[in-house]
Amino acid sequence: MNKAKIGAKTEAEVTDYFPEPPLAFEEGYTFLSLFDADENSIYRKTNLYYPFTSQKEWEMAAWLLRSGLSMGKIDSFLSLEMINDLPLSFHSAKELRGRAETLPGGPRWKSQVIRTSHSTKTPVVLYWQDPLDCIASIFNHPLFHNRLDLTSRKVYPTAQRLSRVYTEWMTGEHAWNMQSALPCGATLLVLKFVHKKKWMRGVLQDWLVHQCLDVVLEPLKSAARQGVMLSDPIGRSHYCFTPLASYIADTLEAMMLACVGGKMSPVTMAMYKQFRDAFRHEPRTKSTTLAQLDVVRSRADPHNLEAFFCESQKFCLNGVEKPFWSDWPLAKPSNFFTPESLHHLHKQFYDHDTQWITVAVGDSELDFQFSVLQPTTGYRHFHGGILKLKQVTGRCHRDIQRSIIALSADAMSPGVMVAIRALMHFRYLVQSLHINDNDLARISAALDEFHANKHEIITAGVCQGKGSTPINNWHIPKLELMQSIIPSISNSGVIGQWFDLATGLLDGKLSIEDLEVVREDHDNDLDDVDVDADIVLVEFPSKTRQPGQLHPVMDYFQIAKELLHKEVGSIPVPLRSFVVGCTALHILYDPSIRSIKVDEAATMFNLPDLRPALTDFLHREVTSGCCVHAIGGPRRAGPNAELPFDKLQVWFKICLQETDFHHAHNIHPAQTLNCAPPSGLWTLGHYDTVIIQTNAEHSWPTSGLSGHCIAQIRLLIWPIGQCGKLWPWEDQFIVYVQRFDISSECDPNTQLHVLKRSKRSNGTQMGDIIPVKNLAAIRP
Repeated sequence: MNKAKIGAKTEAEVTDYFPEPPLAFEEGYTFLSLFDADENSIYRKTNLYYPFTSQKEWEMAAWLLRSGLSMGKIDSFLSLEMINDLPLSFHSAKELRGRAETLPGGPRWKSQVIRTSHSTKTPVVLYWQDPLDCIASIFNHPLFHNRLDLTSRKVYPTAQRLSRVYTEWMTGEHAWNMQSALPCGATLLVLKFVHKKKWMRGVLQDWLVHQCLDVVLEPLKSAARQGVMLSDPIGRSHYCFTPLASYIADTLEAMMLACVGGKMSPVTMAMYKQFRDAFRHEPRTKSTTLAQLDVVRSRADPHNLEAFFCESQKFCLNGVEKPFWSDWPLAKPSNFFTPESLHHLHKQFYDHDTQWITVAVGDSELDFQFSVLQPTTGYRHFHGGILKLKQVTGRCHRDIQRSIIALSADAMSPGVMVAIRALMHFRYLVQSLHINDNDLARISAALDEFHANKHEIITAGVCQGKGSTPINNWHIPKLELMQSIIPSISNSGVIGQWFDLATGLLDGKLSIEDLEVVREDHDNDLDDVDVDADIVLVEFPSKTRQPGQLHPVMDYFQIAKELLHKEVGSIPVPLRSFVVGCTALHILYDPSIRSIKVDEAATMFNLPDLRPALTDFLHREVTSGCCVHAIGGPRRAGPNAELPFDKLQVWFKICLQETDFHHAHNIHPAQTLNCAPPSGLWTLGHYDTVIIQTNAEHSWPTSGLSGHCIAQIRLLIWPIGQCGKLWPWEDQFIVYVQRFDISSECDPNTQLHVLKRSKRSNGTQMGDIIPVKNLAAIRP
């Protein structure tokens, strides 16, 4: 895929901010002023850890409070003889809890008994924290200083303003329209809610959910109607309003919250028989649903549950008498049910596309194809296939999507492949974090292409239910919801902003165990990346937190910048970390092989032309001095050519780190590129593919594959020069790579390029030596 054509961000972007921006007033409060206003602040002037006696006691108390131990087990721990010898100011769990309660607190927990129209075995008690207090705490927290986006705006790619650009929610139409509806100078706060998957089903349970939400969210509704004064981190006061911007929920929960029946769309007026339509139906507006409920109330008493439910069904409603959003200003279900990638893209892919492909290709064949793929560091490898996975997360879905089209291309009919590939292309495009109107047209075209070919899936009989029963309909709610993604992007910004690890955890799609798996995978990657790098990392502990990452990301861009300012002789050269364009490269301090003769390396890595390739490279460096080398051309040097060096240092790994395509300040985690000789299970060696720059006038990723080629890295070396002999070329790391030829045209069905190993006229593989700095990006 040519990345340069997907919502490319240019420096010529023009932004029109809302003409009456939010105003900030004096006489607010800061986080520190609240801390100092605590009744015990006088004691903290002499003891920062009051009500605990010291830092050590606080560390003990904090560990116990966060350990999850019961009060009884804490008492048992504190009663140990060794613990009794410690000079603690508390000796029981009750005393510990009492001291903790005197610490400056955040939003308090509340409780309320929910009255129900029908009797229950036990009282229904609702526990919650005031959401307005939570927002005030976040809005005032010093960590968020200059990090809150409070100004609605319209972004254009050029000064002509012929097309819009959509990123965050504040760049969409809804933010502009909501700001227009507020008083001059008011601050618009973006509220995002995540609905945890509920296991309740039935009319009374739906009533209860809406009733509880009505209680919990009432402070936000009041603030949306009248506004509220909140202080920012530096003590300025803002006149804030809290309309509902986004409510993340899976399809069934969205239907319940929208108060529609189980066979209706929560955001449009479409019913299940219309889910197959290739156009978006009329939006389900707030006024429409409330008008229908008024009619139902006029025909049946809400307390007569059976009669009220029967009347509600005539309008395809679920029987809830008062939706929680009914009295929330500017809240419309068709607007605030924003799509996000986990439910509406990845889950839909795994539930439907994967099953179609499985039927078309065959269970064992599809699993076999995945099992023989070469593992790539940083991506999951499916040793046993994909059909018996027990724990499938969004990350797993994405890793399957990277390969499944190419693996199944030869086993499906052209029509089925076109339909599934178009749907995959749609998912890929909508996940961009920077989308303009031209991109929306491409997204729409991809969805139209699927609908134009979806009949092939039914005709081929690959759409099956339980017991391999053929399915001849398109009663798929998430398929209909895809029609709402394009208007959602233009109204509320890109869908990527609505999903992160926290969303998956709260919504039941990720568990604590999932996070441990991700953490373990990440730690394993760090082990691959940072081994033997202590000489650099100790001096430059450059780690940065990035959106959506559990751990700080090692910033090799910053490390490379710092190395450039070190004194000559204080660090090893060539530099182990350096930046070329938008890519940072990092090589471990210690080589995998400290010294090996050239001919021995050629034998170990099965590179018979290594010596002539090195000779030709040195010749090009001396004669042309070009920094970018093409791969190919006749081999000029002979097999016994002389070199100004006899030995090499060899590395088996190199790390490449890229910045985000649309936001250059966001740094992706480094990826490991392997080039190890045959050993153990890797009987033919472990060699990864990489994108290489071959033309100095083109750069990655803005030029896409223009001026670049794809090659397999076979050897990473640094020649060890002979004593007393001067070199007429730059001292640098170099690599031996073998090139792939890329087909000039994409396959008409898969829209993928076909790669073939490039061969010389004598039948040997086309390989050459190039500088490491020509490596642009790693691709699995």
